Amino acid sequence: MSELPDSGESSKPPEKVRRKLRRRIFLLALVVAALVAAAIFTPTLFKRVGFMPLVFNESFFGHQYCIKQLGTALRIYASDNHDSFPAHPGGYGDALLLLYTGKENYIGRTYVLTGPCYDWKVFDDAIHTKGDVPETECGRVYVQGLKESGNPIIALAWDKQPTRGGDHWHGWGKLWAPLLREVCLLDGSMQRILEKDWPEFSKKQIELLVEAGIARERAVALYAEKPKFKP
Repeated sequence: MSELPDSGESSKPPEKVRRKLRRRIFLLALVVAALVAAAIFTPTLFKRVGFMPLVFNESFFGHQYCIKQLGTALRIYASDNHDSFPAHPGGYGDALLLLYTGKENYIGRTYVLTGPCYDWKVFDDAIHTKGDVPETECGRVYVQGLKESGNPIIALAWDKQPTRGGDHWHGWGKLWAPLLREVCLLDGSMQRILEKDWPEFSKKQIELLVEAGIARERAVALYAEKPKFKP
């Protein structure tokens, strides 16, 4: 009669095998932890060193510059001010600041006033020093002189800098996303215009601005503004 196998110590793998298995599990856990850390911290590092700014900016993590919120704030301002959007003789940077520093706070957060790749600190500094917000430091172009009751398809504000996927596209997919700009129309809606279509879009919008009473020279100048980084 054959003996039954011992179900005790003799059925366990040798200590050498167990050590090798533990080592492999440890190495696997180390690799997984490294990959997770890289996914979390690499975008922040790349942003700090300025690597690929059209990808690695605040929009990589979330739509911090939400142009929809800007459109809503502009329309509420116009409703409270006899159909007129904010205007300031110092330029559209100072005009946008009126959404925050006027009798009412229409915007809530200053970073909504700017766009991807641009620092909202210029707005914070102007609030504290009662200084000027240069148009060259604004991340969004804003058209002064329009009425809420005007043509709803006119672009009221848009990203100065085209970026990968725009402000509403996040994560590593931005590496392959197309270059585009987000645009706020007069009716408060948002459009995403591919950079390859921007010249044609600009041409049509300039004519709409002229029809709305904006001087052609000013309309052309607004759409001729150069972004901070070359696409």
